[in-house]
Amino acid sequence: MELSAMNAKNQPSKPHKKLTIKLLFAVVAMFGFGFALVPIYDVMCDTLGINGKTNTSSAIQPKGMEPDTSRTVRVEFMVHINQGMPWQFAPKQTVMDVHPGQVIQTAYIAYNESDTALVGQAVPSVSPGLGAAYFNKIECFCFNQQPLAASEKAEMPLIFYIEPDIPNSIHTLTLSYSLYDITDVEKISPTLAIQTGAIQADEIRIARSKP
Repeated sequence: MELSAMNAKNQPSKPHKKLTIKLLFAVVAMFGFGFALVPIYDVMCDTLGINGKTNTSSAIQPKGMEPDTSRTVRVEFMVHINQGMPWQFAPKQTVMDVHPGQVIQTAYIAYNESDTALVGQAVPSVSPGLGAAYFNKIECFCFNQQPLAASEKAEMPLIFYIEPDIPNSIHTLTLSYSLYDITDVEKISPTLAIQTGAIQADEIRIARSKP
């Protein structure tokens, strides 16, 4: 009798079991929802243009697009170099006033101050975020990784236009590039480098040398 009573005390009651199962299910559901939020957030932001993301491949200039000379939008160019990366990186022009629909060509200058070859990747963003959907890059160094030999200097072209239907409330756009050292990506995993679009320095130099 006493042994049966002790076993009965040690066994959790059915209500407690149900509560435990519900709590575990809630934890799993919250964990999965957290993962789901990332792609959902990205899709919404990409659709609404509120996260500053710009096109990651070459935009095609619409046929018949004419500059709207009745207004101008100021474009500010900024950079952020990831800590520990021994590069100089700066725009040739820090501010430009452009007409919507006008194709603009400019460039950034990069210089590898180190005594070793490095590969950089520039990640662009545009603010305010609502303006990002109207900023289109026809050509951009950010579409590819940028290898520089020791003490090498390079001019990196940027060609863009602002869509003519950009809201009148947007008077200024800030284009900012964050520069990252991705050299170790190629060292650790050549396959990963290929998957992320990395291009070997020799291939880029050959491409640049072609007329």
